[in-house]
Amino acid sequence: MNYEKLENLLSRYHEIERLMSQPEIATNPTSLQALGKEHAALESAASSYAAFLQVESELADVRALLNETTDPEIRDVAKEEVAALEARRDLLAESLTQYMIETDPNDEKNVIVEIRAGTGGDEASLFAADLFRMYTRYAQRKGWQVEVIDSSLSSGRGSKEIVFEVRGRGAYSRLKYERGVHRVQRVPVTEASGRIHTSAATVAVLPEAEDVEIDVNPDEIRTDIYHSGGAGGQNVNKVATAVRLTHIPTGVVAICQDERSQLKNRLKAMAVLRARLLDARNREQSDRIEQDRRTQVGTGDRSEKIRTYNYPQDRITDHRIGQSFHNIERVLDGELDDIIDALNAAILQQAGSLP
Repeated sequence: MNYEKLENLLSRYHEIERLMSQPEIATNPTSLQALGKEHAALESAASSYAAFLQVESELADVRALLNETTDPEIRDVAKEEVAALEARRDLLAESLTQYMIETDPNDEKNVIVEIRAGTGGDEASLFAADLFRMYTRYAQRKGWQVEVIDSSLSSGRGSKEIVFEVRGRGAYSRLKYERGVHRVQRVPVTEASGRIHTSAATVAVLPEAEDVEIDVNPDEIRTDIYHSGGAGGQNVNKVATAVRLTHIPTGVVAICQDERSQLKNRLKAMAVLRARLLDARNREQSDRIEQDRRTQVGTGDRSEKIRTYNYPQDRITDHRIGQSFHNIERVLDGELDDIIDALNAAILQQAGSLP
């Protein structure tokens, strides 16, 4: 196996440590923060590779001793140690495979998640609300923070649309493959005959854009302030706090009306706008604007699905990897790791042969 990539990674990790100790960096908060983020992102791979190199070194020393000595007792002990070190080396080598494949530079970022009810009427809105609860509970299990940015309720207990931010290290790496159309098959609470309905909701997952990544000219943004719609108390009706930002050159719109403060709504809307503009730019650079949009969001039609939640059979099927999971209630309560781990493993395997 060619470890050149890991050699470069470990070298960069040590270089960052050296740079962070320099006075001109240590006194520059911006540079220190940027290097700190890169250092944290490299830490797991660097530590694993350093451990691998240490075992390789110890193995070479014990083998040299085995070749030099003729003492039967020492040779027996050395052989046992060689076997133990070889087993540990093989385990470490296997764990290093995940770092040999190109990683997504957005993996450590916070995310903006957008859930929209698709085909299925009120039942689709109820399912959209279920998905929001699922991701909220998953975030709680991970110790991440969730903040609602914008929401539109249906006539029942569901959500026609909900946009929220998930803040926490590695949020994008764990949630990025949730994007697409989720389909549900179940008997709606309003169905008197017990007939199974099929509905859908779309999920989009966007990495949060940092200021240095996307330059938004304030003169190219139109700001509209209006009264919030929906629940929210007297403040909703008396004070105009909802904010709608429109990026004039692209027509991209971001809305936030969940906070009572106009300033907080504006800041949240700007975060969504930046994320959407960064997403559009990345898709344009890869020459797959329309294809990626359909891959991530689709049309909301039931036939475009990445995952099906089948209640009568208590089965969740991820169609991208052809694998099924059981106990829907447990998954919708936020226990998503089994599905996400299986997806990551399959994608790692599909990424191609290792160097």
